[in-house]
Amino acid sequence: MIALRHNIAEMAGYVPGFQPEDIASYIKLNTNENPYPPSPHVTEAIAKEVGEGLRRYPDAASRLAREEAGRLYGFDPSWIIMANGSDEVLNNLIRAFAGEGEEIAYIHPSYSYYGTLAEVQGAKVRTFGLTEEFQPEGMPERYDGKLLFLTNPNAPLGFTYSQNYIADLAGRISGMLVVDEAYVDFAEENSLELVRSFDNVVVTRTFSKSYSLAGMRLGLAIARPEVIAALNKIRDHYNLDRLAQAAATAALHDQAYFLDCVAKIKETRAWFTAELEKIGYHVIPSSGNYVFATPPDRDGTRVYQGLYDRKILVRHFTDPKLRHGLRITIGTKEEMERTIQALIEIGPGC
Repeated sequence: MIALRHNIAEMAGYVPGFQPEDIASYIKLNTNENPYPPSPHVTEAIAKEVGEGLRRYPDAASRLAREEAGRLYGFDPSWIIMANGSDEVLNNLIRAFAGEGEEIAYIHPSYSYYGTLAEVQGAKVRTFGLTEEFQPEGMPERYDGKLLFLTNPNAPLGFTYSQNYIADLAGRISGMLVVDEAYVDFAEENSLELVRSFDNVVVTRTFSKSYSLAGMRLGLAIARPEVIAALNKIRDHYNLDRLAQAAATAALHDQAYFLDCVAKIKETRAWFTAELEKIGYHVIPSSGNYVFATPPDRDGTRVYQGLYDRKILVRHFTDPKLRHGLRITIGTKEEMERTIQALIEIGPGC
């Protein structure tokens, strides 16, 4: 249990010795939050629910939010489930499709919480490494596990798998392929069409990143109606409260605001990447709202501490495959300018 808590804390970006009350004095680039506020329509929608509406139960089916998502993505609402964060969907997929002792798999490095969720359910965990070309290493010609989780874009590295590769993978596994698209709104392609083409593909999304709603805990999944029906059987009856449903519906509806925020982050990401490369950092081309950057001396710990001392929080992993670098969330242009200046002060190392 102690190890499990440690894993959860590290995945959440826990900083040893850091006090939450100090957060206002730091530039916070360690948990991939959106630097911009949610759409004004979201706060208006939440405000309308506060008061008299809170004495009533929410819609157990999250009907309005599912209908709005269906209009946006081009699916009947029966293909969509809303969730209390995308982690709820990931957990329920394991509950629905992998019994105790059965196997799930994921790519490492990626979102290691898949393994934690599987262990809680008593499922076995298998991981596949990455080649230097970022292809899964050791993947069999036919994978017979119950679930394979594919984070696309990859977190924390930022690269993407092509849709042709994902389609090929879907045809090579007997279980479910879960394409975790937490960061896909910052990328150029998505896997929604594969849901129509393959009955074993599930796409999961979160509102925490591109929609600036990490504090609301909102997510969704898109899959064949029979898969959604299986997930509905095991989710909490009222899994989304009235405020969350109102926020989700309004956020999905205001695409103009959403697209503007995404465009600003992508523009800043391109500028920040170029500036990092100018000072000798190796940066993996990213399709997320973050970059994974390696300093010239490959001492991620040194640079992390230097940024921390300058009141800039970034993500440093203890995993041997990742500790040479840093995952840096894309903040505002001003925040990234200050980060570049701090990195110049810290220097390239030996």
